[in-house]
Amino acid sequence: MALFELTLILLLTAVALTAVSRWLEVPYPSLLALAGAGIAFVPGAPTIEIDPELALALFIAPVLLDAAYDTSLRDLKRYRLSLVLLALGAVVFTTVVVAFVGWKMAGLPIAAAIALGAIVAPPDAVAASAVLGQFKVPHRLTAILQGESLLNDATALLIYRISVSAAIGSVMLSDAVPVILLSTVGSVAAGYLFGRISLLTLTRIEDAASNTVVQFAGTFAVWIIADKIGLSAIITIVVYAITIARKGPRRMSARRRVSTYSVWESAVFVLNVLAFVLMGLQARSIVGRLSGDGQGDAFLFAATVLAVVIAARLVWVLAYVAVMRWFARFDTEDQRREGPTFRGALLVGWCGMRGLVTLVVAIALPANFPGRDPIVLAAFAVVLGTLVLQGMSLKPLLRRLNFERDTSIDREVAQARVAIMQAALDVLSRKTSAAAAVVREQYEAQRLVAENPEDAQAATEYDRLRLYAINRQRDTLEELRRNGTIGDEAYHRLEEEIDWAELAASPAGRFQPLTTY
Repeated sequence: MALFELTLILLLTAVALTAVSRWLEVPYPSLLALAGAGIAFVPGAPTIEIDPELALALFIAPVLLDAAYDTSLRDLKRYRLSLVLLALGAVVFTTVVVAFVGWKMAGLPIAAAIALGAIVAPPDAVAASAVLGQFKVPHRLTAILQGESLLNDATALLIYRISVSAAIGSVMLSDAVPVILLSTVGSVAAGYLFGRISLLTLTRIEDAASNTVVQFAGTFAVWIIADKIGLSAIITIVVYAITIARKGPRRMSARRRVSTYSVWESAVFVLNVLAFVLMGLQARSIVGRLSGDGQGDAFLFAATVLAVVIAARLVWVLAYVAVMRWFARFDTEDQRREGPTFRGALLVGWCGMRGLVTLVVAIALPANFPGRDPIVLAAFAVVLGTLVLQGMSLKPLLRRLNFERDTSIDREVAQARVAIMQAALDVLSRKTSAAAAVVREQYEAQRLVAENPEDAQAATEYDRLRLYAINRQRDTLEELRRNGTIGDEAYHRLEEEIDWAELAASPAGRFQPLTTY
């Protein structure tokens, strides 16, 4: 079966799996990993090789930017100690433990064993977020997991780059520290500079399609340039994305922003699917190259690495919380209440699913890298094992932990909503036209709902009434086109107006248009 047909089949399968994952309340990457592993057993599946640098730029750059764009600087500052200990400490600890296993059990050279540790060390918050959003999880924990997933990639990839260079003889491990420091500082500066340049360019492009294309091209360009000049491409992309996210919203129209978000969401989904396609194809060729005895040893090694990866994260997180709670004996009651708990530590420790970064970095190993086949197979086992074992057990774990509902973000939204409604009313109060009076009435109604966030019935009723009216508008518009009163050009223009009204009336997509009321 040709690669193109296989990819189309898996894309359609992935769409079906996302629906199944929502029904089962499990992360869609978990089911995608199973589908990707199944490709290894598809008769006639092609064997393909991908350039290592292309794999990193194509798969990691856009996915990382998409995640970094939504990162909260406030949360990064607030939880900086936990983030540093996870993104730096946990990654280094896992790398060292896995490297020891690789050196002792598989006989890998030290540099190659460290590369393996760096490949499997960074967790991916995408899989965890897919489930955590469905449960009442404290915002502190979700913020830590999301922030960690960005920073740990940078830590792991820096270690990976240096160890790979050492394994092939182009750099000495003893020279790594100054390289890391210089690379980190330079990457932060370059990311900020590229972000400012990108904003100057994007704000001058009004066409939504062209703007989106330039965004993708800019993302790949930033990654490639950072990589070519010896910087950390991951840190550069993260800072680049945060710069655009903080400085760009007021410079971009709503039309371009909504269009861009939809395209990026689809692109990230497709890239995840393609990565798991490559995983299955690579696993097939690797297993085929291993002899009978070699297969058993390779699978045992992969299973051992999987167990070590899961255990190392749990040990690190639980030990960190134990130490912090010991020091917290001298804190006030309020400080202890806001501090880390063993329930939270267990959740954070179990949310260690590996994903796209581990997959792609493993695939990107040079063909002549020492111990490449067992390393790649172990990486695939870690991705598949963590996504299936941890991903599919998150739902029962969350129910068992039974966290109290965290309403901090809901309160912030309600407070900000009242403030922006009042700002609109203040500026409209200086207008005396009939149109201004109508608009003021609309904002007054919205403010009344916003001032009573506890009254869920009122908010729901308000939004449902708006959607009910919009649905009637759609019916009438369809009838006007059907009887020939208007043509398609007029129809699509009015359809777009109604679409925008529906988006405004559907906060976060909570409600569907009503056909009856």
